[in-house]
Amino acid sequence: MLPELDPVVVHHLVNTLGWRDLRPMQRAAVAPVRGGLDALLLAPTAGGKTEAALFPLLTRMNEQRWRGTSVLYLAPLKALLNNLHPRIEQYAGWLGRRAAVWHGDVGAARRRAVLYERPDLLLTTPESLESMLVSTKVDHRLFFSGLHAVIVDEVHAFAGDDRGWHLLAVLERLARVAGRPLQRIGLSATVGNPAELLAWLQGSGASRRPARVVAPDEVSAADGPPPGDIELDYVGSLTNAATVIASLHTGQKRLVFCESRQTVEELGQLLRERGVTTFLSHASLSADERRRAEEAFSEARDCVIVSTSTLELGIDVGDLDRVIQIDSPATVASFLQRLGRTGRRPGSSRNCLFLTLDGGALAEAAALLLLWSRGWVEPVTAPPEPRHIVAQQILALSLQEHRVGDHLWTQAWNGLLPFDESAWPIVRHLVEHEYLDQDGGMLFIGSAAERRFGRRHFMEMTAVFTGPPEFTVLLGRNELGRIDPSLLTEEVRGERRLLLGGRSWRVTYIDWRRRRCFVEPADGGGRARWTGGGWAFLRFELIRALREVLLGADPPVKLTRRAVERLARERAEKLHLVHPGGTLIVREDAGDLRWWTWAGFRANATLTATLGEVVDPVERFDDSSIRLREDLTPAVWRAVVSDAADRLCLPEINEKALSGLKFSAALPKRLAEATLAARLADVDRAAAVLAEPARFVVT
Repeated sequence: MLPELDPVVVHHLVNTLGWRDLRPMQRAAVAPVRGGLDALLLAPTAGGKTEAALFPLLTRMNEQRWRGTSVLYLAPLKALLNNLHPRIEQYAGWLGRRAAVWHGDVGAARRRAVLYERPDLLLTTPESLESMLVSTKVDHRLFFSGLHAVIVDEVHAFAGDDRGWHLLAVLERLARVAGRPLQRIGLSATVGNPAELLAWLQGSGASRRPARVVAPDEVSAADGPPPGDIELDYVGSLTNAATVIASLHTGQKRLVFCESRQTVEELGQLLRERGVTTFLSHASLSADERRRAEEAFSEARDCVIVSTSTLELGIDVGDLDRVIQIDSPATVASFLQRLGRTGRRPGSSRNCLFLTLDGGALAEAAALLLLWSRGWVEPVTAPPEPRHIVAQQILALSLQEHRVGDHLWTQAWNGLLPFDESAWPIVRHLVEHEYLDQDGGMLFIGSAAERRFGRRHFMEMTAVFTGPPEFTVLLGRNELGRIDPSLLTEEVRGERRLLLGGRSWRVTYIDWRRRRCFVEPADGGGRARWTGGGWAFLRFELIRALREVLLGADPPVKLTRRAVERLARERAEKLHLVHPGGTLIVREDAGDLRWWTWAGFRANATLTATLGEVVDPVERFDDSSIRLREDLTPAVWRAVVSDAADRLCLPEINEKALSGLKFSAALPKRLAEATLAARLADVDRAAAVLAEPARFVVT
């Protein structure tokens, strides 16, 4: 099959797995991975990326006689690691090697076993790696002394937010502990900027270590839309969506994606009321509840599982017949992940049915499918200026090493920006506010850090996101999941009922101090709610595609009669807000004046900050428009915007917004505000909008 792979691996590929050959991407990955190159392996969901990385790494491990924990397999979800472990353990066992899992749900006994007999491959998360580095129970220098390579699964899921910065910083520290550069292999579905993503993953070694992107041949835009049986429908309500799902494709296994946990809960309940065997999966269900649902779903046939993006990544729930999308995902990349869940069996095709609940969602779904049909995928870019992660890493390094030289701390990240000398203002702030103590040229953890982050052995230090406070829901001793506390504090008549896991529960007791509530089954009437889901900004490209749809463009997919009729109505209602040759400033009958930029949230935030003298001070902007002062005239407008492109400003930051930036308290306030402002801005798109002609229209 492949002489480049270890003969034992080849033997098991043929005789254990029954493979006749490797897939093209897997074959192309052998030489660079075995040769020690950094690599980014791209393939659709279920494209064999894990095997593409592991088989040549296992070969290299055997040839070079690596000992101890020599390979890390990192993933963004604990459930994904649990799902992968049996498969990876089987592959490692072919060569007499061992694999183990380490994350927050792994019990103390299993952790002690991992420390006692180090596995060759460790499956974990970046947060758990951080915990190992700072733990007094782990001799991290001994444990990671044999580390040679790191596989990062779903690398795009890290790179787009602060977990990516945390991951890079931890990998640099691990390389220092191991005493050698670490081979870095990223696994991802299709992304818009693979070379840039690979350079990002390489961290401080991007300019020094050879690297290669390995991807199957892409379908060019000239070949038409990518393959897939896509249908776009309009149903008008979640109740109607449940009726359609219950009546279509009976006897088949269907995965339904929703954009919120509340929608998952409500749809799950509606489907069960219609006699559909239904399972649920979202982040606020307990790990045991999710695992039971996913296992039951994988073994059943005529059933539905309703999920948020938790099942978008590579967790195996068996062969799927259908994917159904309620409304529209926020990105083309998410849609590709979800579409890739189907079409895995020979003779089957990738498919997705969109069920939209209102006219706006219908138009947005059409816009997303228009971009998809052109082969466009969002570039994955790291959020700018992660100063709060720099503060977190300096504190974590102090925990790891106990004492760090006040001029040597920069060496821990091997020159990786911004974890270098430019972070000196942050270090000074940490010392001045007693997050760090300084004595005899050494830095160590201070009293303020212990008070704010020291609970449960500094566990708060390892996670880079701040989650909203939630109450744990218990049925007896069994945890069902977590809910928003507002469901327990709002006024209700009669019994207080919750909706969780697609079932209603009656609250019997609330333990306010421990944030727990106890429940028992109820016949119905439960309610679900979660807040603090974060900002959901529409990108410039998607909002511009939405403008195209409103101007008459249709995606090359099947539109039902209902969708065609509702889309025509949506276009008629908003025709006065769009123009193919520029932007419109529309004065409505009531006197309201709004600038329809169709530029996306970040560009509009930048324009609002720049043009503050003509922007309404109360109701300001959204993804598609900016509200202007009612007394604005065309002459004043022209005078204000004439030089605006040369004086673009970063958006103003509300002080309350800083609470969502974890570790912002460990930063000077001005730096925390500057970080959020940089992340809220889109200067290039704002300048592009200002360059377009703007027409005043009176309706």
